[in-house]
Amino acid sequence: MRLKTAVALVLLGLLTLLAGIGQRTIWAPSETFTAAVPADAAAAPLTVIDQKLRTLHEGPVKVTVQGDGNFILAAGRPDDVQAWVGPTAHNTISGVSEDGKSLQVEHADGDATAPNPAGSDLWAASENASGELEYTWTPPADGDWSLLLAADGTKPAPASVSMTFPNDTSTPWAVPLMVVGGLLILGGIALAVLSGRRKDGGADGEGEGGSSSFAQRARARSQAKSSPSRLTMLAAGMTAAVLAGTAPAAQAATPSPAATGNASAPATSGGLPVLLDSQFRRILEQVSSATDAGDAAKDAAKLADRVAGPELEVRTQNYKIRSQVGSYEPRMPVRSTKLLTTVVTSDRDWPRSVLAVTQGEGNVVPQILTLVQQSPRENYKLVETTPLQPGTTFPNISRGGTQTLAPADKAGLLYSGEETMSGLADRLTSADSPFKDKLVEGESSPYIADTLSYQAEVAKAGQNGNFTFTHKVVPESTVVFRTSDGGALVLGRINFGFEGTPKAAGDKLTIGDDAAALAGGKETTTGMVLNFAESMAVYVPPAGSSDPMKLVAATRGLVGASFK
Repeated sequence: MRLKTAVALVLLGLLTLLAGIGQRTIWAPSETFTAAVPADAAAAPLTVIDQKLRTLHEGPVKVTVQGDGNFILAAGRPDDVQAWVGPTAHNTISGVSEDGKSLQVEHADGDATAPNPAGSDLWAASENASGELEYTWTPPADGDWSLLLAADGTKPAPASVSMTFPNDTSTPWAVPLMVVGGLLILGGIALAVLSGRRKDGGADGEGEGGSSSFAQRARARSQAKSSPSRLTMLAAGMTAAVLAGTAPAAQAATPSPAATGNASAPATSGGLPVLLDSQFRRILEQVSSATDAGDAAKDAAKLADRVAGPELEVRTQNYKIRSQVGSYEPRMPVRSTKLLTTVVTSDRDWPRSVLAVTQGEGNVVPQILTLVQQSPRENYKLVETTPLQPGTTFPNISRGGTQTLAPADKAGLLYSGEETMSGLADRLTSADSPFKDKLVEGESSPYIADTLSYQAEVAKAGQNGNFTFTHKVVPESTVVFRTSDGGALVLGRINFGFEGTPKAAGDKLTIGDDAAALAGGKETTTGMVLNFAESMAVYVPPAGSSDPMKLVAATRGLVGASFK
């Protein structure tokens, strides 16, 4: 009986061992699985691939797209992608079916077309393709990233989309099965050996304790009916329990419930800077190229894609003056090289403002470049260039993203952005301004002192005219960035007005060649008005500080001249 049990154990061990080996070979799950968009999915000009799919399983995800003609696959923050899509009809690939064969697609109705997403500043990376694209979805940086697929915004986005995911290839029962199988085989062999020894010992007569051979055989028969059968049943039960978990990993591709959530839920990227460093550099290169082209040709039309606001106005008038006055000084060139620092907001609403400080070829001093993105589908445009005042230091601001404050927000500050710009305007207008000691400048860069001195000299020397000067804040231009010490850097535009009126009938006022190019003449008997755009930057200490505000950067450009 023991021999039969030993044979059964060995056979059961072999089966169990083979089951364990099979888990690692013929029953091993595939290393990847592929799911595709169903053929009956609705057409739409845009397709969003939800960020959750990138982390469905650990490891790289491959996206394969096939379509007619050219198309783009772009990577952006989920909230940026949703903001760019806006009211346009679109599909969202949001998950994978339970059998792992189909991608789940949600359709949202909306506008039939959208602008071409190619070239948008919102994309951290993009791939342009024609016909077919195989793309390994690698995040450009930490955090969540979605994908946007489109043709040109007017045609349907490519409908043939598949995604290949890493599969769960773990075989947790393989080793236990092989171990249990090995132990069963060893146990069977040991039982067979013991059975042989028992037979040899049974040839003796009476053993110790006076037991007869008949009694020993009776006990042996009793044990043969109990112990070996129990051992066999126990081993079989263990094997069955183990084998219950050895089915091939057919469902390894099934996503977790979290991976098939509704992609229409609002996506957030709170606290993250709105631009990566690579994005910022790409934008700066395009801004620099546009301004170089405009400056070289003295053609403001070449600026339109990348320059707006005060800077567009100043450069447009600068070109007009230089076309008539060869000696008139051009605006300082805009360089993307020698990037000293960047300031990027982490507030994700629009408009978005960012700063760059550069000092490339032709920049005598470092220059603050203020760029603004008005809405998701617009690109960043240069709105102000402001050279640092000699001897001043640009405030320390985290390059990992910082807070922007509303102009009226005084939280944690000695003065709000509105108060700062208003105080600076008053300081530039009046030598006796109450902000005289509250807003100071470096001794080596007396922009305020020079402005006050110029105004006083003109007023005193004007024998034939009465002159007035005004400095008025342009409220919508004010931008406030939180500095690392809890203070703020406030930037904005002030309109500098210079008016002159003859003192008596027949008196003439004369303006310079630069103003004459805009006014259409040099002399007037009725009066004249000159307008300058002043780009300013002021550091504001944190609340509780005894330090004054300090002028960091300033410049002006003539933007208008006319006769009354």
